[in-house]
Amino acid sequence: MSRTFMRFFGGKPKALTFSYDDGVTQDLRLMEIFNAHGMKGTFNINSASLGKVYNDLQHILTAEQIASEYKKGGHEVACHGLTHDFLEKLTDDRALYEIFTDRCNLEKITGSIVRGMAYPWGTYNADSIKMAKAAGIAYSRTTVSTGNFGLPSDWLQWHPTCHHNDARIMEFADSFNNDSPDQLPYDRNPWLFYVWGHSYEFDAAGNWGHIEAFCDKAAGKEDVWYATNIEIHDYIEAYRALSFSCDGELVHNPSGIDIWLERDRRTFCVPAGKTISLS
Repeated sequence: MSRTFMRFFGGKPKALTFSYDDGVTQDLRLMEIFNAHGMKGTFNINSASLGKVYNDLQHILTAEQIASEYKKGGHEVACHGLTHDFLEKLTDDRALYEIFTDRCNLEKITGSIVRGMAYPWGTYNADSIKMAKAAGIAYSRTTVSTGNFGLPSDWLQWHPTCHHNDARIMEFADSFNNDSPDQLPYDRNPWLFYVWGHSYEFDAAGNWGHIEAFCDKAAGKEDVWYATNIEIHDYIEAYRALSFSCDGELVHNPSGIDIWLERDRRTFCVPAGKTISLS
């Protein structure tokens, strides 16, 4: 019996992504590290806080910096609530305002469509999820670490692999580097390594070398796609939208991006808008 498995962009079996919150000035240094290693991240911003100084560690970037700096490395700007309030403690209309206004502000600043989010404080409930969806949010990251490389089952409760200060992160990196779904006999689903945090934490702990060492270890792998959160979301959704013939021999890609899949240990590219044979 033939089995079909998704492969990431370029036919790669693995992907790595990052998510960092609050839009602090330390993001600039973190982006330099990402850029030097060919990596991409998503940065979640509270637009009501732009330019403010909260303490010695938390200096929020200005609108001008957000408009110019994140795009240089192809990084994503996403929502984090207008004022970083606890969404689950708000009425629905106020929670919707927090999310939607933040999104509108960030779209005006960046000149792009903003569809991602991370929950402020990492807290949320069923109503928060409904309001995020109502505000046009495609995904939202939690702070619940899975400790694995599985794909999200619910985009509005997207659980990361781990925080960057997780004591196991280098062990995860070694496993991610040295093993592969391509080596497995049955469950060959792709792997996603998702790291999150706050960049000011590197100043607080004095451990910038920690993230540099992680990036050194994880960078430059031919079997890894380095992508933003929204790129991963859109790719997986495009894969899920593929249409197969009844016998599985034909596959049609209705999306606007090329999609890769593996079948019987052969990798196929299904071009955007095309139908191909897998036989």
